Amino acid sequence: MQSRVVLAVLIVLLIFCIWNMTGFLGRAKLAWDNRKIAEDRLNELEQKEKRLSSDLAKLKTESGVEETIRTKFGLAKEGEGVIVVVPDKEKDQSEQPQNSGFFSFFTNWFK
Repeated sequence: MQSRVVLAVLIVLLIFCIWNMTGFLGRAKLAWDNRKIAEDRLNELEQKEKRLSSDLAKLKTESGVEETIRTKFGLAKEGEGVIVVVPDKEKDQSEQPQNSGFFSFFTNWFK
């Protein structure tokens, strides 16, 4: 038991066990990280399910259907007025940034 050969075999066996333990710990951490990702995804899907269930419940009512149609298609009831905002084209052109390059400086100077 006290010979150098037995001691060398035990040291090799100990190194082998430590090497395998570090590999195991690495795989355990990877599994833990994957579990955390899966739990986060599950929470997102549960929240999405709740939102979709509430949307579905809202669509089962007449007011919910009306609200959805008004929102999607921009419709109005009979007798209601609709205001359409049209952007001013001249204002959009004046808001565009001026090209401030070397040649444009001289061309603007001679205008």
